[in-house]
Amino acid sequence: MKKVIRYLVISTLLLNVTTLFAQIETPSFISDNMVLQQQTEAPIWGEAKPMSTVYINCSWDDIKYVTYASENGKWKIRVKTPKAGGPYTIKINDRVIENILIGEVWICSGQSNMEFALNSEDQITEGGAEEAEKANYPKIRLFYTARQYGDQPQDDCHGRWVECSPSTAATFSATAYYFGKYLHNELNVPIGLIHTSWGGSSAQAWVKEDVLKSDEDYAIYYEMQKRREMETEPGILPLDTDFPSVLYNAMIHPFISYAIKGAVWYQGESNRHEAALYEKLFPAMIKNWRDDWQQGDFPFYFVQITPYQYDETRVGAMIRDAQRKSLKVKNTGMAVTLDIVDNTKNSHPRNKLDVGKRLALWALAKDYGKAELVYSGPLYKSIQVEKKKIRVYFEHVGSGLMAKDGDLTHFEIAGNDKIFYPASAIIDGETVVLESDKVKKPVAVRFAFYNTDEPNFFNREGLPASTFRTDNWQISTEHIKDEE
Repeated sequence: MKKVIRYLVISTLLLNVTTLFAQIETPSFISDNMVLQQQTEAPIWGEAKPMSTVYINCSWDDIKYVTYASENGKWKIRVKTPKAGGPYTIKINDRVIENILIGEVWICSGQSNMEFALNSEDQITEGGAEEAEKANYPKIRLFYTARQYGDQPQDDCHGRWVECSPSTAATFSATAYYFGKYLHNELNVPIGLIHTSWGGSSAQAWVKEDVLKSDEDYAIYYEMQKRREMETEPGILPLDTDFPSVLYNAMIHPFISYAIKGAVWYQGESNRHEAALYEKLFPAMIKNWRDDWQQGDFPFYFVQITPYQYDETRVGAMIRDAQRKSLKVKNTGMAVTLDIVDNTKNSHPRNKLDVGKRLALWALAKDYGKAELVYSGPLYKSIQVEKKKIRVYFEHVGSGLMAKDGDLTHFEIAGNDKIFYPASAIIDGETVVLESDKVKKPVAVRFAFYNTDEPNFFNREGLPASTFRTDNWQISTEHIKDEE
């Protein structure tokens, strides 16, 4: 009888231990093949049996981490990560996460131009097929977040980490891939890319509800959502990529706390009708992400949208200028794409290599100690009126300013009558001097301020100047074609 009791006690203990270990769960991105940010205290979290003990051992050191699941089964702990390297393992109770690399982790988000694949059946970038064939980079890891809406913040998402290979790179974001590849080749460290984007999405969809509802200027987004709901059959909850917070909830919130180096962003086309509001919303989104991640003002680099023939005049240019103005936000950078155009009837330029490289230049120069790099084209700094002429000063002139193929183009100036005329433009050192016979006393300048403008103004390193304007006058966006 005693043997039977002893057997039952031992069996019960083993069952309890097995149950305890079996219930260890982590989000989809805390898994095999992941990349952890180097030299930081990286949060690791998940679920277990309520009030149970969670033991964590990392193969790169001898530290034994212990924490406890809460009453609702949640647990979280920070592990110290070493310099870039690997592969390593992490053991959480009896579960082992394998093939982990330590390196640099970047969030890659936005709309269709970020989503655009390297070499899928319907999305083929310039040189994408050839690039995909040679994309054997086992130290670059890719996480492709599945599209998902959320009417409430979510704790997990669908996706998995994979090694970069010809098959996995082909369907991954081309912009993110080229960005990561360039960093990897220059730094010789593992790179982790978390791709979480959705074609056609608007910026407000990527911002948390508390931020949007704290400012009455954003009420327009909720009014739009309410109208859509009224048009939908009762009992059905309509969701769309321009609804407030739905993508933040499902495709950003799950990653909050995961240690990252920074973020890259390619979006803006879907907010083209509200440039003035975007000028406020986009910086608010950046602040929102940084506040939630609690990792300080991490780098946030974005792509200025490309020239495209929208039906409404100047709306694309106005978004480009709103993006430029967002550079006032600390630790941001912008890749200009005014020269990356297939044709102005295609809003998805196929040359994503230069887009990714230009984003990487910002990161290399600002975050990875390569200060000698010229990482931006000319950016407007100030103006000075000189009688009938007006002089424009620029930052990021590199080794000098230049015009490709002839005289400088796409500059306009205006007097107090607010009528803009094309201006002759001459490079003078690190400035450009403008004048027009039709403007006796210029007071304002615009550059590349139509949707389809493809100017020829660069620095000698081959990086294009950004759209800008110096005035704050009302701009008409009536429905007229650019070429008219």
